[in-house]
Amino acid sequence: MNPEHPRDLYDKCRNYSDSRIAREQGIYPYFRCIDATEGNHVICEGTPKIMIGSNNYLGLAQDPRVIEAACEATRKYGSGCTGSRLLNGTIRLHEELEEALADFLQRESVLLFSTGFFANQGALSALTEDGDVILCDRENHASIIDGCQMAPAKMIPFRHNSAESLRGRLGRVPAEAGRLVILDGVFSMSGDIADLPPIHAAAREFSARTYVDEAHSLGVMGPGGRGVTHHFGLNDEVDIMMGTFSKSLGSMGGFIAGSSEMIEFLKHKARCFIFTASLAPAVAGGVLKALELMQSEPERIEQLWVNTRKMHTGFREIGFNIGSTQTPIVPILIGSEAKAFLFSQRLYEEGVFAIPAIYPAVRHGEAIVRTSFMATHSEQDLDFVLSTFERLARELGTFDDPVYTEGPRRRNVYDFTLHHENGSNGVREPAGAVARLGSELRTAIPG
Repeated sequence: MNPEHPRDLYDKCRNYSDSRIAREQGIYPYFRCIDATEGNHVICEGTPKIMIGSNNYLGLAQDPRVIEAACEATRKYGSGCTGSRLLNGTIRLHEELEEALADFLQRESVLLFSTGFFANQGALSALTEDGDVILCDRENHASIIDGCQMAPAKMIPFRHNSAESLRGRLGRVPAEAGRLVILDGVFSMSGDIADLPPIHAAAREFSARTYVDEAHSLGVMGPGGRGVTHHFGLNDEVDIMMGTFSKSLGSMGGFIAGSSEMIEFLKHKARCFIFTASLAPAVAGGVLKALELMQSEPERIEQLWVNTRKMHTGFREIGFNIGSTQTPIVPILIGSEAKAFLFSQRLYEEGVFAIPAIYPAVRHGEAIVRTSFMATHSEQDLDFVLSTFERLARELGTFDDPVYTEGPRRRNVYDFTLHHENGSNGVREPAGAVARLGSELRTAIPG
């Protein structure tokens, strides 16, 4: 390359056309604008849609008591804290929420972060150092993967939910290396529950700390909605618990829970905590009220599971492959990326709001429509969703796709790869590999 004519960083922007082509074909499914929310329904382009693409598992985001608590916090403290927690951004509500979460989760201490993404990034970067290793389930959320990549430690992925794979990886870690095993409590695409007992046992066998991301399990799993760690009775043994407020608690933000000494360290070392503005008063006030309601109204979680079981049974009876989900996250296998885009568009036109997930979020050629259900969905809502899915599947030939007629075609294409158990390390797939296969949008556009 001629040094006098360096590559323009904007070349890729000028050449990017995938989203434009999808819009021209009328099947672009992302960034749909919601004009209003009415309970389990949203208004888009003047038309109501049943929302089954939200992580608002307990329906608390629209609860008037939560909304009023957020408004009251705003009236008392203003619209924002305009500073970091370390400096001028700590208000009484932050400390009250940390204390309430610590009490609820039966942990010594809790630290709030502005987002769940920041919680993972901040904790992983601060707690590990050069020469350490992080053992990462290969289906972990992107915030965990990116947090691992930004941390000074080396990331080593292990086979999804496999204690055997983890044990093999740990057995090759240098004796002097600090080691941390990290996994989701509930995996956000598949709806799988972490097989935590044997994974934790393997970690302990090799003196590794254990870190569980409870983003999709808080308010869903365990006694009182305390998460997968409590569900398996391992709260006294799992070292670090992470959670978010953007799912069951109906807002935004995240936290790390654990020992007092670990939290005190993060307060002074986690850059994502120190160098960003603190949670807005409305968020802290609303989440505090949502946490209170989650505990005082256990029927919300009970109804969530009634709805979940109904949808698992209903989709399977229609003939859909919903994988191994055990939770309110129900991935509907479509197969062809083009069909997933089209299926999502037809759902939208029929009054159902759901979004497709394609490569690299799922395996190439095994696109899904990701659905998730709430405690507040009515029987009428759920019956309408099932009948609409069944009718569209027949209309669009979903069950004629090769993933249904021939079975899944495993191409081992992931956003990061797991090599054979021969000691070689898995790494995130280079950008060039995505380019060779076509971008995630390009593969989904017919023609």
